[in-house]
Amino acid sequence: MQFQKVQEDFTKHIRDPDNQPLPEGIEDRRMGIYRELFFNNVEGFVSTGFPVLKSLYEAPQWQSLVREFFIKHSCTSPYFLHIAQEFLLYLADERGLKEEDPPFLLELAHYEWTELEMATRVEVQSFSYLSTQDVTHRPLYFSELAMFVSYQFPVQHISVDFMPEEPGSEQTYLVVYRANEEDVEFLEINVMTAVLLQGILQEPGVQFDALIQHMHHQFPHFTFEQLEQGALQILTQLAERTILRTNTEHN
Repeated sequence: MQFQKVQEDFTKHIRDPDNQPLPEGIEDRRMGIYRELFFNNVEGFVSTGFPVLKSLYEAPQWQSLVREFFIKHSCTSPYFLHIAQEFLLYLADERGLKEEDPPFLLELAHYEWTELEMATRVEVQSFSYLSTQDVTHRPLYFSELAMFVSYQFPVQHISVDFMPEEPGSEQTYLVVYRANEEDVEFLEINVMTAVLLQGILQEPGVQFDALIQHMHHQFPHFTFEQLEQGALQILTQLAERTILRTNTEHN
């Protein structure tokens, strides 16, 4: 019990040295090493995961935000690699938006997190690359190394020189994907492409003809021929970028 009490006092002081007393019997100089080591590690991972977000804050403000996270959030994973996701969860589920925050804070944080998520994600299922010639007659799957996301703010353009106060006039649709299993890239897409991807995500393995039927319900003012031509062009481009895959049968 005594050892557990020491551990508890130690971690409380490490997290919040300004408000939690120094553990009994440990000199401040030694604790200072631990305080700096733990916080700097966390701050480094958060800063690496959210470079644009960090650039929008003055250094003391950013340090305060990360310290707030360090004090208040209980991480559910022991891995440093997951700190960025824990920070995102803290912002979205615990902290929320404050008056002094930019209105796009949560969306920008999520957008930046997707890059790290795609860079480190491991494929679970085995799918084959989809050749452009096979788009019309092979089952269509959305790659596990890709994410389809949408935002109210044009998060891909936000910087210190562009900080919108209001959402964009149209929804922003993006695909974040790992190209050639190495580089993470972002693709801005239009509404029709978004509907196509939603159809594939809702019915993994859907065939081209069934997808066109789905599209016709969404865009009845287009003929089937127009939808086929437009969808073929879009799906071909997505296959070339490895965003779309197919099953391994008959390969």
